[in-house]
Amino acid sequence: MAGRGRGNPLALAVLALLYEKPMHPYELATTMRERRKEESIKLNYGSLYAVVQALQKRGLIEELETVREGRRPERTVYGITERGRLELFDWLGELISTPVKEYTNFEAALSLLPVLPVEDALALLRERRTKLEQELTAADALREWVGKQGVPRLYYIEWEYTVRLRRAELEWVAELIEEIAEGRLEGMDVWRSFQREFQGEFQGEAQGEGRRAEDRG
Repeated sequence: MAGRGRGNPLALAVLALLYEKPMHPYELATTMRERRKEESIKLNYGSLYAVVQALQKRGLIEELETVREGRRPERTVYGITERGRLELFDWLGELISTPVKEYTNFEAALSLLPVLPVEDALALLRERRTKLEQELTAADALREWVGKQGVPRLYYIEWEYTVRLRRAELEWVAELIEEIAEGRLEGMDVWRSFQREFQGEFQGEAQGEGRRAEDRG
């Protein structure tokens, strides 16, 4: 089973919830939202139903019964199979024990940073710093509220992990901004030279295109 269909954390969440008890898809989604798991696992109803169907097809979950509540449409209740329980523990164990390379959008953008003019890059990094500060302020308020509700730390450690990452990112971004602003970042001369050369070529092409347009006119 290892490695098969393990690209979607939502499938792992479905297995974990059905390990607790049988549920229908609407209850799965409601439970995740009540526990604020959508902060860590991307959730929408369309993808949830697709995940449920895929798990059933693989024999990891099975239909148990169809129920109707009042005037609501019938809903199919699913339960986890023995095969599903084995997959749940194996998959979860793999994710917790083994670090993997994650390709983030920010990392990709940083690898292409010299494409931007230095001043533009600085402005964008400062904007990111502000948004990170706002996000962390909101996270602190949420954590304080959760603490007042008496929720054990065990049930929001994923938030704590995310906040720690964000704080580290904020500190690093702030340092990078200072290095660029003060010209201390190694390679700044190459960056500025590249931009001067690029801007010169761009302006030359623009002027040439303008002359050709005049000639056509």
